[in-house]
Amino acid sequence: MEVYLIRHGQSTNQVLDSRDDIVFDPHLTELGCRQADLLARFFAAGEEAVRFAESRIDRLVCSPMWRALQTARPLARALNLQPEVWVDVHEQVLTDEIRSGSTKQEILTAFPEYVLPDGVTDEGWWHRGRETRSSRMERALRVAFRVWERADVDENLAIVSHARFIDSLLKAIQDQLPSRWCWYHHSNTAISRLALVEGRLEIRYLNRVSHLTPDLIS
Repeated sequence: MEVYLIRHGQSTNQVLDSRDDIVFDPHLTELGCRQADLLARFFAAGEEAVRFAESRIDRLVCSPMWRALQTARPLARALNLQPEVWVDVHEQVLTDEIRSGSTKQEILTAFPEYVLPDGVTDEGWWHRGRETRSSRMERALRVAFRVWERADVDENLAIVSHARFIDSLLKAIQDQLPSRWCWYHHSNTAISRLALVEGRLEIRYLNRVSHLTPDLIS
């Protein structure tokens, strides 16, 4: 089983002058949309097959946050896949305000082709305030366990997620202790590729952005 961990494209929060203007669930910037399109073209062109055999993506999942939903769409269309939302791969929530996240109807209105889990309801998918690092790591462990459970399935999985969560998930998949002093950096739409083979983890590469020109890396 091959697993692709993909960070979303650049979001509007990333280009703000003041952190006071940060919003709970930002959209992609124009640059972020271009990054997502180039990501899709990269996979559609089969460039991965030049480097590794069995490079297809069979299943595409993403976070319920808007920037991940937007990033997954061109990739899904390029590969003729139906995206699935996994709530557990959302970014760590850092606001103290109680927010609900997008509702089932809001997501399906904008992304009618997406498959939503029971965790996305008419009241949204998040009903708490700030999330702790330990809670984020608990989610990462759940996702890692879910991935390892399917390690022997002949299916390659792509997960479109977020910087903090991908860092936690990489640590969880490797059974590595969480630490704020160790950080797996991911640029926008960067790809990390893992292979789960006969109970062994092979890290093929981390934070690859070869689908982007230098001026588009953020």
